[in-house]
Amino acid sequence: MNWWRTLTWAGTASAVALTAHSLVNARALRLPPLDPPPVPGRISVLVPVRDEEDRVEACLTSLLDQLSVPDYEVLVLDDASTDRTADIVAAIAAADPRVRLLRSDGPEPGWLGKTHACHLLAQAAGGEVLVFVDADVVLAPHAVAAGVDLLRSTGLDLVSPYPRQLADTWSERLVQPLLQWSWLTTLPLRRAEVSPRASLAAANGQFLLVDTAAYRDADGHAAVRAEVLDDLALLRSVKAHGGRGGVADGTALATCRMYGGWDELREGYAKSLWSAFGSAPAAGAVGAALALAYLVPPVAALTGSKAGALGYLAGVVGRYAAAERTGGRSVPDAFAHPASIAVFLGLLADSWRRHGRGELTWKGRTL
Repeated sequence: MNWWRTLTWAGTASAVALTAHSLVNARALRLPPLDPPPVPGRISVLVPVRDEEDRVEACLTSLLDQLSVPDYEVLVLDDASTDRTADIVAAIAAADPRVRLLRSDGPEPGWLGKTHACHLLAQAAGGEVLVFVDADVVLAPHAVAAGVDLLRSTGLDLVSPYPRQLADTWSERLVQPLLQWSWLTTLPLRRAEVSPRASLAAANGQFLLVDTAAYRDADGHAAVRAEVLDDLALLRSVKAHGGRGGVADGTALATCRMYGGWDELREGYAKSLWSAFGSAPAAGAVGAALALAYLVPPVAALTGSKAGALGYLAGVVGRYAAAERTGGRSVPDAFAHPASIAVFLGLLADSWRRHGRGELTWKGRTL
């Protein structure tokens, strides 16, 4: 069993190294100000919506409560919703002149729904900074001002303050914390802000701010019209045109509950995971690396391996540190990190299977 011992030590070494890197990143992660100064100039807050009647009112209420932003507009584009979303937005717009409702009958050929909606919103916007916000996000009153201040004070062209992810059910608690954990663990954050390499990019379209001039120089969402992970693609496009950008700590700025349980979570990840790593071989390589670092050591630990126990604990420490840094549940959830990785690998395989069969849909549309 020398091969298994070697594999265990390789996995443990990987887990220890990645956890050490995550601790360094936790210190390097940019932190927006909690008491930002007033924002000069006009700001455009852009919200694409489709069938969000249960979420859009809370989102817009938070957007209208923003402080230290004297001049801003809130543009909402309804993408052919089949529920009461447009009616709710229209009622809010009638009561507050800062809100304007735009409508679309759906994406044009070659576009996905969200990229088309964001494109139309940006075309209608008049602000110096574009602030994209998803309908399932609730912002703190200082969020927009803090995000704009961070964008301008750092000289970045795009910044994505990562919202605190709300997770209630077992499946959400297993999978959702991996979002922040993944880039804290694997991505050299400061180098990634300036590197044009596509692999060195992390962004979250739930709350994303971009300088309008940089957005237009990169041809905005028109350049990423068919990309499922449009946030990552937009960042890569901005950097390819000489811009800089990346993630920041949005824990105190925004909250988001992406999915309401296993069924929604599985469908949501199925639509996008297949495109996360560029190709099937790359996805396979990432899956193998995750299994080596976070599944092999705990399995070995069950047979009494001290090296395996060390690797398991390294994974737990990394997960704990990421949760503490980003407002997630750290205990007892961190101890289930191997289960999280196993579920994630299952979701990755499921996404590629459905993509290969042409079975991917989202909100009633084929992808």
